[in-house]
Amino acid sequence: MKPKLPPRIAVLLVNLGTPDEATAPAVRRYLKQFLSDPRVIEIPKFLWAIILNLFVLPSRPKRVAKAYASIWEGDSPIRKILKGQVELLEPRLADSVAPFRVSVHPAMSYGNPGLPDVMDTLRSEGVEHFVILPLFPQYSASSGGAVYDALTKWTLKQRNLPNYSIVKDYFAHPLYIQALADSIRRFQAKHGKPEKLMFSFHGIPQPYADKGDPYPQRCKCTAAQVAHALGLQDDEWIISFQSRFGKQEWVKPYTDVVLEDWGKSGVRSVQVISPAFSADCLETLEELAIENRENFLHAGGQEYHYIPALNLDEAHIDLLEALSLPLVKGWAGTLDGWA
Repeated sequence: MKPKLPPRIAVLLVNLGTPDEATAPAVRRYLKQFLSDPRVIEIPKFLWAIILNLFVLPSRPKRVAKAYASIWEGDSPIRKILKGQVELLEPRLADSVAPFRVSVHPAMSYGNPGLPDVMDTLRSEGVEHFVILPLFPQYSASSGGAVYDALTKWTLKQRNLPNYSIVKDYFAHPLYIQALADSIRRFQAKHGKPEKLMFSFHGIPQPYADKGDPYPQRCKCTAAQVAHALGLQDDEWIISFQSRFGKQEWVKPYTDVVLEDWGKSGVRSVQVISPAFSADCLETLEELAIENRENFLHAGGQEYHYIPALNLDEAHIDLLEALSLPLVKGWAGTLDGWA
């Protein structure tokens, strides 16, 4: 008789997603999945299907694929970084609750590796306990909410349900604020201090906020805490929102508009950080680091720098460990009588 193996606990680091390749067909598949989610686009389904299939998908993928190609190095940056985060976190958790086995895995809300597929595979391997950590520091229904939806849809197809817990967000966690502040300090030690520091967050449509989405307030809290940690005066920093899509009004102020106004009004140097992104991606490496830099310089600015996301920073992995380890230990505490 084979000895009984200790139960397995799986930690899933979940990010938004990315195409499989930097090609128009791959981007089209990805955008169709992403933009078909009613959490992302809150327009009547029939009407949006017409707009998406007749106007968005025929033209947008080619343009977006070109942007992806400008940052693609063997794979999508966000997927490469996510895998790196998994590789750095797993050794910290693997033996944290011995004899129980802990593994860490990457997953995406859209594209690959898809969250439902990852959970299917792990369940087939005998995992009974999941800790789900969405890498969205500031919860929004359009990002973190989509992870909850994916989990709910997955559970509806399961006969024998596993245990799972999920971290909603961590917008004010002390280790997160400290990691952001320290990354800014290190960057400025090398590049100098700018006239203005911009905290640029991915935007959401204003109606989503009006309906109760807490995202904008969470973003403001994060930025204010980091600014306080850095000892900044009110006129030395600003919060803004980027990545508008469509003609709908989005949460303001808009990143591109602020940068253009600064350039025209004589602001010479700007540094931009995007705390909403746990890994650099198209919206940071192309939109912020390239496109908005060109806009600011064209408007009259002289020096522009993008401060990278926390990515594989050791302090970032410390944060991920602090967020996941208590939940891992919590599940282990329920398994004391497993033998």
